[in-house]
Amino acid sequence: MTDTGPNGELTLRTLAMPRDVNVNGDIFGGWVLSQMDIAGGIVAGARAKGRVATVAVDAMKFIRPVKVGDVLCIYVTIGRIGRTSLALDVEAWVLRGRAGKREKVTEAVFTFVAIDEDGRPRVVPAEQEVRS
Repeated sequence: MTDTGPNGELTLRTLAMPRDVNVNGDIFGGWVLSQMDIAGGIVAGARAKGRVATVAVDAMKFIRPVKVGDVLCIYVTIGRIGRTSLALDVEAWVLRGRAGKREKVTEAVFTFVAIDEDGRPRVVPAEQEVRS
């Protein structure tokens, strides 16, 4: 598999630590998923201009393991905006070792719903046109 590089906006960078390993000594997939969810929530909340909740994770594909000491980098692209929901393409890449070799480790589509203060779905506001 040859990836040309990450797609989307770099939204989150964090370091994989020993406390997050699974029984094989690799970073637990659930930890990686949670970092992707955090990054997706940042982008979805900004675009929805308020609270959002994760409602689905689709097409999760683990490509390579994450190792202790890797720098995990999460990239997010807004794929689709519906009336109350947003689908985001989320990619996780790592920078390995001191050489900083970049490798894609996982990807998924996260769907968020915009919610009001009572936790009910609300309309995602239209994007405002920037005037110069």
